[in-house]
Amino acid sequence: MPPTLASLVHHSALKLTVRAGGERLDTPVRWVHASELTDPVPYMEGGELLLITALKLDAEDADAMRRYVKRLVGAGVAGLGFAVGVHYDETPKALVDAAEGEGLPLLEVPRRTPFLAISKAVSAAIAADQYRAVTAGFAAQRELTKQALSDGPEGLLTALASQVDGWAALYDASGAVVATAPEWAGRRAARITGDVERLRERAAPASSVVGGGSGDGEGGDSGDGSGEDRVELHSLGTGRRARAALAVGTAAALGTAERYAVHSAIALLTLTTERSRSLYAAEQRIGAAVLRMLLAGQPDHARGVAGDLYGGLLDAPYRMILAEAASASAGRARARAGDADADADGGGAPVSAEAAAVLAEAGGDLVGGLGEVVESAAARSGEAVLVVPDGERLVVLAADRGAVVAACAQYAEAVGGARGGSEQTGDEDELVVGISAPAGPIAAGAAYKQAEQALSVARRRGRVLVEHEDLAAGSVVPLLADDAVRAFADGLLRPLYEHDATGRGDLVASLRAWLSRHGQWDAAAADLGVHRHTLRYRMRRVEEILGRSLDDPDVRMELWLALKTTASAE
Repeated sequence: MPPTLASLVHHSALKLTVRAGGERLDTPVRWVHASELTDPVPYMEGGELLLITALKLDAEDADAMRRYVKRLVGAGVAGLGFAVGVHYDETPKALVDAAEGEGLPLLEVPRRTPFLAISKAVSAAIAADQYRAVTAGFAAQRELTKQALSDGPEGLLTALASQVDGWAALYDASGAVVATAPEWAGRRAARITGDVERLRERAAPASSVVGGGSGDGEGGDSGDGSGEDRVELHSLGTGRRARAALAVGTAAALGTAERYAVHSAIALLTLTTERSRSLYAAEQRIGAAVLRMLLAGQPDHARGVAGDLYGGLLDAPYRMILAEAASASAGRARARAGDADADADGGGAPVSAEAAAVLAEAGGDLVGGLGEVVESAAARSGEAVLVVPDGERLVVLAADRGAVVAACAQYAEAVGGARGGSEQTGDEDELVVGISAPAGPIAAGAAYKQAEQALSVARRRGRVLVEHEDLAAGSVVPLLADDAVRAFADGLLRPLYEHDATGRGDLVASLRAWLSRHGQWDAAAADLGVHRHTLRYRMRRVEEILGRSLDDPDVRMELWLALKTTASAE
C-alpha cells in the first residue's frame, strides 16, 4: 500500500505529532510538497502532504486560517505539516481550529526534523510500494502463465479472479460468454454483453470501464446484489477486429499489482487467441479434406482423417448448409442459365438502415459473420461442427436439430429482418443460405446437391434462407420468378395479347380456361359463357397465331406456365 499519514506519524525518526484530523490519518500520501505561498492551491494536484513554516502567513488570524485551510481541502490536500521552532514556537490555535473545522489532518513537525527527511521517508515508502507491486505482478504473471499452460483459459481466469479479489470473464468473437471465474460470476458477465458488443465495434486494442448492473441476489460470499462492481473490459487479438474480450470486475479501482496481473492475462489470452487462429486454419484444411472425401463417397476415409476432431458428427444425421453472398449466387445462376441479361434490372430494393447496421456488425461480410455465429453456437453447446470456406461460399456440416442449425436460422432471420421486408436482395453483400434435408455420411453428395438447390431457390425468391424440405411445400411457380422466364412468357404470349388488343376475340382468357379444364370443351366453354364451337374456333386461331399444336403436351405445359408466370407478375 502507498504511505499514509498514519505511517508517517508512526515513523520513529520523524517525531510528528497529530494536532487535528486524527480520524483521517489513513489518507494516502501521493507526494510531499513544501510551499510558503499564501495560496499554493494552483500548484497542487491533490493527495499531497503540504509542509509550511508560515513565513508569509498570519497563522494566528482565525479568519485567514479558515480561508487558507478551506482552499487546501478543496484542492484535495492529504494533510498539512506545520514546522514549530522556526517562526512559531508552537502550532497556532487559529490554525488548529481551522483544521479541526474542515477535518484536515494537521501534523506538527519538530525543529529537529527537516522537511527533507519527511520527503525522503515518503519517497522511500512509495518506491517500496512500487517494488512490492512489481514483484507481486511478476509473481502473478508466473502463476497466470502456469495456469494457462496447465488448465487453459479457464484456469487463467480462476487465477486472475484470485489475484484481483474479484471476478473475470472471457467472451468470444460474437460477444457470448465463454467462461467465468468464480462460477457465480456468470450472470454478472452476461449482463454486460451489450457493453462487450460495443467494445467490439471499436478498432482493437480497445478498453472501457462499465458498471456491473443491479444484481439479482446470487453469488458466493460476495453476493450478487451489490451492483457496486467496477468492470474493466479489454479486447483481445492483434488484428483490427477483436477476436475475444476480457472482463474484470472488482469492488474498487485496480492497484498497481492488480494492474500487472490484468495486463499479463491480456497478453496470455491474446497469445492463446492467436495460437487458436493457427490451429483453426489447420483444422479448416483438415475439414476441407474431410468434406471432399464425403462428397466423393468415401465416408470411411473421411472418418479416418477426421479422427476425434468432429466427434460423432459424421455418424449422426446432419444438415449440409451452403451460404454465399447474393452476388456470387446470382453469378452462378447466370452462368448456368447462359443468360447475360439476367441482371438487367440489377437495382433491387435499397438496403435499409437496419441492414446497414447488420452489415457493419459483420464487418461488411455477412457470410463470414455467419461462420462466426455457427462456431460460437457450437462452442457454447458443445456440438461438433465442420466449417469449410470454399471460395466465396461457406460450407457447414452441422448436427440435425442442433444449436448450430438453430443459430444459422436465427442469424438469417435477423438479416432478413434488416432488409425491412424487401422481397429482393438489394445489395451485393446480402446473404443467401440453403439447408439440406437431414442426411447421413453415405448421402453427403445428395445433401450437398439439396443445399445447392435450396440456395438457388433462396436467391430466386429473394429470401435469405430456404430449407430443402420446404421446396415441396407450395407451388413451383414462384421458382420461375426470374427475368429470363418472364421474358420467355411475354414473348410466347405476346402475339395473343396483340390479337386481343384489336378487339377481335379473347384468345388469352379462352386459352387459360381451356387449359385449366384439361382440354374439356364443354366445361371450358361454360366457364367462358360461350358456345363450345366458338371456343374450338378460338383454339384453332391460337394454334395458327403461335404456329404450335395444342395436341402437343409440351406446348400445353409451356403455355400454362407462361400464363401462370404472367399472371403472377401482373
